[in-house]
Amino acid sequence: MFSWLGRQAGGRERAGGADAVQTVTGGLRSLYLRKVLPLEEAYRFHEFHSPALEDADFENKPMILLVGQYSTGKTTFIRYLLEQDFPGMRIGPEPTTDSFIAVMYGETEGSTPGNALVVDPKKPFRKLSRFGNAFLNRFMCSQLPNQVLKSISIIDSPGILSGEKQRISRGYDFCQVLQWFAERVDRIILLFDAHKLDISDEFSEAIKAFRGQDDKIRVVLNKADQVDTQQLMRVYGALMWSLGKVINTPEVLRVYIGSFWAQPLQNTDNRRLFEAEAQDLFRDIQSLPQKAAVRKLNDLIKRARLAKVHAYIISHLKKEMPSVFGKENKKRELIIRLPEIYLQLQREYQISAGDFPEVKAMQEQLENYDFTKFHSLKPKLIEAVDNMLGSKISSLMQLISQEEMSMPTQLVQGGAFDGTTEGPFNQGYGEGAKEGADEEEWVVAKDKPIYDELFYTLSPVNGKISGVNAKKEMVTSKLPNSVLGKIWKLADCDCDGMLDEEEFALAKHLIKIKLDGYELPNSLPPHLVPPSHRKSLPKAD
Repeated sequence: MFSWLGRQAGGRERAGGADAVQTVTGGLRSLYLRKVLPLEEAYRFHEFHSPALEDADFENKPMILLVGQYSTGKTTFIRYLLEQDFPGMRIGPEPTTDSFIAVMYGETEGSTPGNALVVDPKKPFRKLSRFGNAFLNRFMCSQLPNQVLKSISIIDSPGILSGEKQRISRGYDFCQVLQWFAERVDRIILLFDAHKLDISDEFSEAIKAFRGQDDKIRVVLNKADQVDTQQLMRVYGALMWSLGKVINTPEVLRVYIGSFWAQPLQNTDNRRLFEAEAQDLFRDIQSLPQKAAVRKLNDLIKRARLAKVHAYIISHLKKEMPSVFGKENKKRELIIRLPEIYLQLQREYQISAGDFPEVKAMQEQLENYDFTKFHSLKPKLIEAVDNMLGSKISSLMQLISQEEMSMPTQLVQGGAFDGTTEGPFNQGYGEGAKEGADEEEWVVAKDKPIYDELFYTLSPVNGKISGVNAKKEMVTSKLPNSVLGKIWKLADCDCDGMLDEEEFALAKHLIKIKLDGYELPNSLPPHLVPPSHRKSLPKAD
């Protein structure tokens, strides 16, 4: 185990949450600098794939990248989360956001232009300078003191238009910029408008730029309140069909349906669905700070595997080159035969086909290089990465798990995230097992007369029915035995293997909750405990 791990073990009792995060961050940085970076530099990895990682890449907060066609509500979505305007924000039905805007936390409100931003060592954007002034003039950082931004940063992207003209007129490689961000963000959210489901050529290319980052992608079908239920079903089906043609994964992408802005719903038929979807999306975003270390570790592993494959490709091309004559002809031949070389390397080194870079892109890049100047394979560099993947990563993973257990849960707070966590507007408030939580009367009492009639048909003895008789009635619900067993356990408050009339009424109430589509509680909430089974609480002195 490496020295930084030893230091962490020795100082664990004294280290606070921030120190623990710094230790994990330091471990990731150390692994990259000592194991992966030498391999990348030896085989020009940074010229072919991605620039070298810097300290800010390991230390930055979780980032969310928003991508979508114009007027799908990307900027409005950020405004909805923050519940606050931010510098540079422009909202309208026409294409308004023509820049990449990094919305980040700052003690004072303000903005920083792209050229100044890429020379700031504290920001993870320095390597964006390679995209030139055409991009930097359309890139800015918007800073403001917002509670949400203490935990995450959000990247707003220009609205994607259709047609070849718009792609060329940007003046920079839009898809390459998106790919750069995709490799560094924690979540990629694709926004669609319920009235704009077509995926333009540029949007299709943008989604393809996220190849290898499928685990980060989430889809939001926005403005879903503008259609009725029947139309929404058709819209959802059309969206999944369109995505299936662009994203080549066997898994179905998670799609969140709703209306993500702070305005009244135009169609309230699906209000409950929208609320549940919004809560699911909020939970996904809120969990990002807690999963940030694991995400960075995962990205480092993906990068190390790609660096290894790249080294095998480059060294193989070097080995195949003649020493004196026919270099150009051999170079052309090797580029054409690159798919065959991929297959050969897969068999020789037992590498998965999914670890290789895209063939066409690699062929285009190789045209600009002299293969004779490539390095031959250096086994020690490969061994260092293999050693990292084989042993060091597992040690770091254990450390991350230990820190997650010892540190308080980190959740995004503030803005829209606080609006549905407390009070009667919390999702599920007053529904299912939570019904009657703020009422003085026992919630089961309203239906108890009906349950009592059933109870007295089951031959009670001394005011109680046996488990056998209770089972006869409970199985009529057609719920599986595993669920009925849990209901029995919750309803048998005194654990005597029998049910009195209040316990039986409670069992029937819990069955109704489950049949209505709600989850059962793991333990019986105080407001559901039958009145005769409630122990009198000691009075305060």
